[in-house]
Amino acid sequence: MSAQPSGHFPVDSVRGYPLLVVIDPVARSTDGEAVRIAKDVLCAGAGAKICLPEGPEEFARMLARRGQRRPVVIGDDRALLRVVGLLHKERELAAVPLSMVPVGAPAGVALSRALGIPTDTVAAARAVLDGSERPMDLLTDDSDGIVLGSLRIPCGEPARPGHGASVPRQSSPADAADPADQVDPADPAAPRGGPVDPEDPADGDAPWWRPYARTARTALSLLAAPAAGRRALGSGDGRTGGRRARVPGQRLRIEADGVLLADLDRPVRGVSVVPGGRAGSGSGAGGGGELAEVVVHWPGGGRSVRTRARAVTVSGADFHYRADALVGGPVRTRTWTVQPAAWRLQLPRD
Repeated sequence: MSAQPSGHFPVDSVRGYPLLVVIDPVARSTDGEAVRIAKDVLCAGAGAKICLPEGPEEFARMLARRGQRRPVVIGDDRALLRVVGLLHKERELAAVPLSMVPVGAPAGVALSRALGIPTDTVAAARAVLDGSERPMDLLTDDSDGIVLGSLRIPCGEPARPGHGASVPRQSSPADAADPADQVDPADPAAPRGGPVDPEDPADGDAPWWRPYARTARTALSLLAAPAAGRRALGSGDGRTGGRRARVPGQRLRIEADGVLLADLDRPVRGVSVVPGGRAGSGSGAGGGGELAEVVVHWPGGGRSVRTRARAVTVSGADFHYRADALVGGPVRTRTWTVQPAAWRLQLPRD
């Protein structure tokens, strides 16, 4: 075998090539048997150094000391995003092909599945050893964030990551100003922070009437809400029973390659942006992978606007967005740009 340039690896089988197998701690606690099977298959087919980081800092330190070993992630989508994010910050993402063995709940590995990675443990491990590299597009934003699979606005309800904690979410001035937007403090997914009620004492000193006052405020806000807003409470778009409810429609200005798709005078129900170069989508040369698919959805079932673009800019009142499994914001404007063939992923052969 001829010598490989530093930072580059063979495109075909990696059997016999040294691997850095990073096992996410959540995967070890979620499905230890699947982790054991993946480790056995990988070690049987290649020289593998097994890493068991206990936290994000140790995770980053092990990845930085990989040398010529090819990184393999055993874990869920958040573990994959962590590795991609670290390599992106190091500006080494294009030079280091990645492999993944998904371990986690179906919702926690949805991105991996969408990218074309088998969710069966043995099949995924064999794809690491005998698959082939595929160039993949991604989106970068003007804050150096990345999107591998899909971008959605509004972000919707944060999915439970399976880590025993909720997805971090920042509060916005719009959240604080809307009395119908109060959340249940007993809910582990409820955002913390925001303005302090002067009549709301610290935890442990709360008077007996505090829950009843909160219930009364919520009831009054619901009675004062428009009819469309009250209908939205039972539509499944938000929370019910006095918890967070999302009224359909958000005023956003959306531009795709400078072409105006939506303006502030007409609310939109949502917008989705998907990088074009994804496994199974005909990405690559001649497959239109250098453009993203942009879809704008209107309230009331209006016909969606679909286009393909290299850059998408969204602006308006403070809004949150979901980038793969993570929630970002609030922001008032953000631009996402397609980076064609920005990273490489080991996938099963066709």
